[in-house]
Formats: sequence, structure tokens, C-alpha cells
Amino acid sequence: MLNFVLQGSGCASRSADSGCFKFCVLVLVENQGKVSMAEKRMARKARAEPDFLQFNDLGCETIGGKVIFATDEWFAPARNLLKREPPQFIASAFTEFGKWMDGWETRRKRTPGHDWCIIQLGVPGLIHGFDVDTSFFTGNHSPYISIQAGCLDQEPPFTLEGDRTGMAASDSQMAAVAKLGSEVWPELVSVSQLQPGYSDCCHNYFKVSFSGRVTHLRLNMYPDGGIARLRVYGVGQRDWSSVSTNQDVDLVALTNGGVCLGYSDAHFGHPRNMIGLGRAANMADGWETARRLDRPKKLQADQRGILQVPGWEWAVFRLGHPGLISSVEVDTNHFKGNFPDSCKIEACTLTPEEEAQCISSRWDSGKWRVLVPPQKLRPHHIHHYGKAELKLSHPITHVRLIITPDGGISRLRLWGRPTPFAATLANKKWTMSKL
Repeated sequence: MLNFVLQGSGCASRSADSGCFKFCVLVLVENQGKVSMAEKRMARKARAEPDFLQFNDLGCETIGGKVIFATDEWFAPARNLLKREPPQFIASAFTEFGKWMDGWETRRKRTPGHDWCIIQLGVPGLIHGFDVDTSFFTGNHSPYISIQAGCLDQEPPFTLEGDRTGMAASDSQMAAVAKLGSEVWPELVSVSQLQPGYSDCCHNYFKVSFSGRVTHLRLNMYPDGGIARLRVYGVGQRDWSSVSTNQDVDLVALTNGGVCLGYSDAHFGHPRNMIGLGRAANMADGWETARRLDRPKKLQADQRGILQVPGWEWAVFRLGHPGLISSVEVDTNHFKGNFPDSCKIEACTLTPEEEAQCISSRWDSGKWRVLVPPQKLRPHHIHHYGKAELKLSHPITHVRLIITPDGGISRLRLWGRPTPFAATLANKKWTMSKL
């Protein structure tokens, strides 16, 4: 039997990486195992996708990202750039200004200069990479772009409201945005060529090496054209000095700096969705795996009703700040016929150096300790675990959610108090390594 593995990474999992892009080579190895659907899918994607796609989209409109200025929005408004949903194309859709497009498209420029917009991130933080998506912009995409970054102490006193299709920036808007001095902001992506919006080349990936906190972006088009989506992949940064050590906060939330560092499978939804804002909008807004192929032909349960199966799926998260967990929520909202049978949560305390070692070993670390023992799950339900269920009473930095045998979880909340003695860990530069 032939099995697919990823040479170079040593596994079929994905994780974050601060090094250069390493495109894994798909190789065939003879062994006695079976080819899992998830392994084949991951192997194909690993050849083409950079590792920073693992991080959170800090600019998405669902977490508060918004476009506060744009020079021109004649064919399609710039706010479309930050939609969560993938772009779509409707051949018959037109507006009074021309062809309807699901993205930002400016008029054909006939005056000096170039088009640009200012984006306010929903969650300020460290940026690791961009996906500039030109989907469906095949004869009208912007040929070149650059991206600059700013870190502002206060929000600018202006924004864009309503449908701005067919509009351009007024003289007063140009004067207001000029006060930001965005033309001299640090450059994260130098002037770079974009590929057109055909399905095999529409995702233009740019890795970023910038250590500063970012609150706003300036996206420059050269000279005009269209872009469907801008994904801003990074890790949120919160000012923990203003948070009381007596205050319970969700330490794994993306708004507090939580981040997914690895997982076993994400066939229908990425585990990073579990640390998003609010309750999930639908199943796509959660983590869902493929059905495991090693499920027994006939299922059996123990005395607690928990199924006895050989396999499981997992996802690892680093907390935004080390802390002492006081309660946990596991939400299966929307997962009614595809929720996991049970879950378990493990935890550990790691330094950045230990984290890098764990990533390289697929998180098979002896430091894991049980935080929440196996719990039977219900469909479409918020499960609360408090002192009676929690088994650890010391601070942690990482957690591993294990679901058995497979299925979907919409949200994971880890409520606790940041630990003051571990502040140096929270502020230390973490190494992003690849599984």
C-alpha cells in the first residue's frame, strides 16, 4: 500500500513558520498504512501555500476591520477587500457604473498619481504575511501593489460609510487623510507585480519580516485596477499592562493574542476559527475535520457513553498571555449531525525555544498534562467546565484540544487570569517554526 507523506516537514500537519517558504515535496513511501483523504489534501496544499496562512486574519470585517479612506471606488467599493467570504463572480450583474465586481475596483485612471486606500485593522498586532487575492479580475486587475504600515495611538477622526460605488475621495477627505502622513509609513511589501484573477494564480502571497505593532495599512495600487480580497495574516497584540491580574479574560481569543500553531486536520474549517469573536455564524465559522477512515465498523461505548475508537484529531494553541485557567467553554454551535463524540484538553508551559522543538516533533511532547479530562459532547450546545472538571492549578502557555473521533467545534474559550510572574514570556519574541 502506498502512503503520502511530506518530506522535509516529517508529518502531514501544518504549523507556523518564521523562516523562508519551504515548499514540501510530495513523495510516495511504501508502508502498511492507508492513504487518508486529509493527508493527500494537505500534501497538495503544502506545495503551494506559505505557512503564515495559519495565522489569524487581522483585517477581516467580522472582527472590526474597515476601510477608512479610498481615493476612488468607481466600479466596486474598497470595503469588499475585507469580506470574510471568498469572492464570487456573477456574469449578469451590472450597476449604473459598470460591471459589478466582488472586490475593490477603481476607474481607469486618466489623471496623475495612483490609487490607494487606508485600512484599519480589526485587531492590532504583528503581521507575518498577506494574501492579495485578484479572483475574477482577469482583464482589470491592478498590475502592481505595495503595502505600508502605521501604528497610530488614536483612531483617525474619519471613516467611510454607506455604498460608495461610483464615488471618489473629495478634496476635504484628501486633506484629512494627508494629516496621517501615510506616504512615509514603513514599507511591508515593496512594489510588487500581481497575477491576474484566474483560479490557478489569483492568490498573490507576500511574506513579511516586520517586528513592529501595526494598527493601520496603506494599500497602494499602481496605477489603478481591481483587487478582490486582502487577507492580513498575523497575531494580535494586547497591552497586558492595563489588564488586572484579578480579572478573568479569554486568554486564547484572537483579540488577546491567541494563535493556532498546529493541527491534525482542517478539511472543512480551520481550527483558528474557534478563537474568533462571538458565537459562530455557521459551520464554516468553526473547526471541522474530515471523517476518520479508521473508524470501527461497529461502534462501542464505555460506561460513560464515550465511544471507544482508535483515532482522534487535535489542534494546538498558544495563549495570548500565560495564565491560570479557571473555566473552559467548548461550543458545538451549528454542529448537529457532525459534532465530536467527546473532547479532552491538555496544557503545558513552554518557553519559545521549547515551543519550536514541540512544533518540529508534531507536538508529541511529554510536557502535556490533562486540563479537562474526556468529556461527552452534545450537538449545538455550549459546554461549560469549571473547578470540578479542571485538573491543573498552575499557569500554562499552550493548550491542545483533542476531539474523538472527528467532527466540528465552533468555539473554544479559556477563561483565566494572566500571571504576573510570566510577563517576560508574554513579551518575549516567539519563534515561528514549521511542523
